[in-house]
Amino acid sequence: MDIILKKDVENLGLEFDTVSVKPGYARNFLLPQGLALLATPKNKAALAETLEARKDEEAKLVAAANAIVDQLKKTNITIATKVGTGDKLFGSINNANLSDELSKVGVQVDKKYIKIPGNNIKRTGKSTAIIRLHREVEYSYEFEIVSDAPPVVEAPKPVAKPKAVTTEETPAEEA
Repeated sequence: MDIILKKDVENLGLEFDTVSVKPGYARNFLLPQGLALLATPKNKAALAETLEARKDEEAKLVAAANAIVDQLKKTNITIATKVGTGDKLFGSINNANLSDELSKVGVQVDKKYIKIPGNNIKRTGKSTAIIRLHREVEYSYEFEIVSDAPPVVEAPKPVAKPKAVTTEETPAEEA
């Protein structure tokens, strides 16, 4: 079932997007909550008129989104977190963690615009997130997850000195 979103819906789309969803989801949640309209020819024509009227505003939004993408291209994020055995994390890294790390370096991206494949990351290494700032502006952002523990340096083991062998007489056992 095709619908037109009236508001941003996380993991579905942004305002004025036309998306296809299961009929039950549309009928039981999106339509009663006022988040969407059915994508009838009349509603599609009204959407086209609305987008035409908002063309100047949309151009400003696209320019702002492209400015954020330029900031993202200049930014490298390394997220330090607790790591267990091997490269497995304690917990996971999700879109909220990435949004927080980006805001620390001065790039403001709301977590609802960040999509991590699989919704979270559970291992260290390089990862990719898709940041969709506008229906026309999408950027694939790469970041790295590392251990927050200091590297373990093994101290050299002291060399054990051989024990001196002494011969002592032991009392003989009587039978």
